[in-house]
Amino acid sequence: MRAATTTIALCVALATTAAAQTPAAAPRPNLVFILADDLGYGDLASYGARDIATPNLDRLAREGVRFTSFYAVGNTCSPSRAALMTGRYPARSGVNAVLFHDTPEGLPQDEITIPELLRDAGYRTAMVGKWHLGNSDAFMPWNHGFTEFFGVPHSNDQQNFFVWDGRRRLPEDVDQSRLLRRYTDRALAFLESAVREGVPFFLYVAHNAPHIPLYPSEPFRGRSRGGTYGDVVEELDASVGELMAKLVALGVDRSTLVVFTSDNGPWLAMGDWGGSAGGLRGGKTSTFEGGHRVPAIARWPDGIPPGRTVSTVADMMDWLPTFAQLAGAPIPDDRTIDGRSLVGLLEGRGEPASGPFYYFSLRMPFRDQRPAVGAVRDGRWKLKLAQSGWYPAMLEPLARTELYSHPQMLFDLDADPGEQDDVSARHPDVVARLAGEIAAFEAGLDPAVPVRTSAAPADHTGWERLVRGVGLIAAIALGAVALVLGGLVLGIRRWRRRRRG
Repeated sequence: MRAATTTIALCVALATTAAAQTPAAAPRPNLVFILADDLGYGDLASYGARDIATPNLDRLAREGVRFTSFYAVGNTCSPSRAALMTGRYPARSGVNAVLFHDTPEGLPQDEITIPELLRDAGYRTAMVGKWHLGNSDAFMPWNHGFTEFFGVPHSNDQQNFFVWDGRRRLPEDVDQSRLLRRYTDRALAFLESAVREGVPFFLYVAHNAPHIPLYPSEPFRGRSRGGTYGDVVEELDASVGELMAKLVALGVDRSTLVVFTSDNGPWLAMGDWGGSAGGLRGGKTSTFEGGHRVPAIARWPDGIPPGRTVSTVADMMDWLPTFAQLAGAPIPDDRTIDGRSLVGLLEGRGEPASGPFYYFSLRMPFRDQRPAVGAVRDGRWKLKLAQSGWYPAMLEPLARTELYSHPQMLFDLDADPGEQDDVSARHPDVVARLAGEIAAFEAGLDPAVPVRTSAAPADHTGWERLVRGVGLIAAIALGAVALVLGGLVLGIRRWRRRRRG
């Protein structure tokens, strides 16, 4: 009996020692993702801006990692956000163009999103800001994994622009000069509530700024040397500073991964109301670098060594597998996930496996929505396919819409990030290899049925009866007015003749 007791005690002691020597699972970080709208690669001081002050984002870069080859997957709003939410090229979900206020469809419900994965892993999920992946109930944030929502369904230059608080549309017209402030206040309130609850959280803050129209609030109006655009970017920077200060005050600063980036490049066609691509060629709507390469910063004191600049190619799709790995959530295995986890890269332990990045050409709303690859980057090389545009390239400085014609071009992005030197004639082997990669990718893409971006046209059959009736009434009214005016004119003439006589 004594021997058995001794054996049991020894086993318990050994198990206890083994447990003590086994490293505890790393705590799951809180996640805050901040997305700007149409912010260019050159619009932050840490990326070379000289006339816009961004001290809070610059500090974020100093205390974390700054990406120099980070890509938005779409060169317009909705495709880019679809790629972020799903970790997949937008063609796989069918969101190939900008969605509008009357778009009848949106991000399909069978897509699995970041907030759905994190919610199912025990995270509290909230979104503040611009959604732009569908306006009707079936496609709104609450049906894609967000348990809390305060924001707008689409861009601030579209009709029916209202703020939603949860599932309730607020009735008043939106004062856009107060919108960024309202977003910040709601995000701060969520942080307080989530920390008080004691569960890990995912907060997605998607600003309308600096998308046009520009409405800086009174404290920031006229403050920036970068004009009205700079005022808005500086207000955006101040909002980031407030969120960071709140994390510190709540004691969760070190355990929170904060990511900041933009949904696509600057809208150069807007002139001084557009941003800067910082020496890159092109902007929003383009498959040149300026349309897709955007600033990206990540800070997480408990997980990211500070002060690092990373030139590794990464993109918006990578955040889904990254967040899933950090949260201990399973990555869907019933569909293609194009993103790669950046956990090792963030922590300084290595880089994800390299692979080509495909740039999808602009799909104009209300036209053919089938996806089309416009370029590919593989390592240092980028092949940009020929584009049949609306006008010759010589007119582009006047329009800056990126819709001009140009031939196929090859660029060495290591030597020529501004894409000024077409080296295709010198490297036909590279051109052939990259063209083959595009062909193979398109052959295996199996794209979804494109989301319908325009509302169904109205059927006005029978309206000709109404037109006839209204026309008849108008004719009678005009005839009556003509008779009255004619009589008045005749009366005045007779009166003048009598007076002269």
